[in-house]
Amino acid sequence: MRALNRLLLASLLALAPVATFAADEPSAEPDVTIRQEGDKTIQEYRVNGILYAIKVTPKGGKPYFLVRADGENNFVRSDYPDMLIPAWEIFSW
Repeated sequence: MRALNRLLLASLLALAPVATFAADEPSAEPDVTIRQEGDKTIQEYRVNGILYAIKVTPKGGKPYFLVRADGENNFVRSDYPDMLIPAWEIFSW
């Protein structure tokens, strides 16, 4: 009986780290951050801490989305997907 209790305790201790990794699974629901910037409402959509879309709602205008254009932090309007804005570095020191 004592050996069975030790075996049970050892197996529980061995499986405890696996249970904590399973609790940190990525969520399917995005995190939405809403903020006011001037006369615009900005909603930032993130999954696992990575910003993938921004919804901009002007006070008197039609809302639009900015989505990632590449792997970096370059965003383009979703209604104009072919319009890429150059982001060249001309001079720095």
